[in-house]
Amino acid sequence: MTVLLWIAVAALAVWVWLLLGQGFFWRTDVRLPDRADPPSWPSVAVVVPARDEAEVLPLSLPSLLTQDYPGRAEVFLIDDGSGDGTGELARELAAREAGRGGLPLTVDSPGEPEPGWTGKLWAVRHGMALARARTDAEYLLLTDADIAHEPDSLRELVRAATSTGADLVSQMARLRVATFWERLVVPAFVYFFAQLYPFRWVNRPRCRTAAAAGGCVLLRREAAERARVPESIRQAVIDDVALARAVKRSGAAGAPGDGRRRGGGRIWLGLAERVDSVRPYPGLGELWRMVSRSAYAQLRHSPLLLVGTVVGLAVIYLAPPVATCAGALTEHGALFAVGAAAWLMMAGSYLPMLRYYRQTVWLAPLLPFVAVLYLLMTVDSAVRHHRGHGAAWKGRTYRRPTTAP
Repeated sequence: MTVLLWIAVAALAVWVWLLLGQGFFWRTDVRLPDRADPPSWPSVAVVVPARDEAEVLPLSLPSLLTQDYPGRAEVFLIDDGSGDGTGELARELAAREAGRGGLPLTVDSPGEPEPGWTGKLWAVRHGMALARARTDAEYLLLTDADIAHEPDSLRELVRAATSTGADLVSQMARLRVATFWERLVVPAFVYFFAQLYPFRWVNRPRCRTAAAAGGCVLLRREAAERARVPESIRQAVIDDVALARAVKRSGAAGAPGDGRRRGGGRIWLGLAERVDSVRPYPGLGELWRMVSRSAYAQLRHSPLLLVGTVVGLAVIYLAPPVATCAGALTEHGALFAVGAAAWLMMAGSYLPMLRYYRQTVWLAPLLPFVAVLYLLMTVDSAVRHHRGHGAAWKGRTYRRPTTAP
């Protein structure tokens, strides 16, 4: 009991530090900053990489084609070797919207990726090249094929970028929470992401923390060229974080309108209000594959970091409920009090995310169980990597970047 008590004390101390010293990651009030209309609306090229997306495209692509944007905008959907008719379906959807004044759509395919490229970034590279050749777009909206935008989404993103002088503005789309497993696992996914990359730290120009949400990224074309993206991150499995790091390190425009560079590139990341993912993850298996495909890459394929992560998750998330139950069963008052206090802090920090996803507060005490699931997903990701499966997604497997051509 003495050992367990000290572990519980350590967990309580960590939670005090997390709540107060980790960028207030648990708060969900980081939304698009105050914004105003620009003097003139810049042109935008929307790049959508798509591989076998016929299931979700009818729910997402029309929302892009019907954007209410005052400036010039054009959509480039890059069919990344789909076998389900994604390209043909995109053309049909565009034809339906053309008579209603929808944005013009170009559908093209880059062929199989060259060695050393991930499929998504290969498609993004092709889309950006098409945009440069056919438009004078000042901004690029990189958005996934499963992301649905409200009609004013593009306009609000551009207003935020031009008002703040940001090189990159990214919103974490609200993921679908319809089934039992989605309700249990999805809010925790965003919660853990924010814990790793506190949005307030990401948004500080002088802070090294950098991250983005790949489903919705508005990127200044000049910043993309300066950061040499996507070429500089062509092997990245977690491409959104790699993109944000490249832009933040590259140098940026200063205050809006002054045209001067000051330090690193300015990026902004927050939660979305009118951008949603329509991709279904109905069962645990789909969610498991979604997390495990990149979890070990997040740990830089390091066995030491994996061990540290497992131990850390066990102490931070499992020790509090174990100590609480052990203290109650053995009538050990100190053990019960310390464990319960840490568990209460943990659950309380999760409540804002549950409210953001409109879920019942009774899911908050189950966060330790969800953390165990994520721990097992991470271990499975490492096992798959060492068996040669790597990061697998839609028929492709990506090796560790240092071993790629």
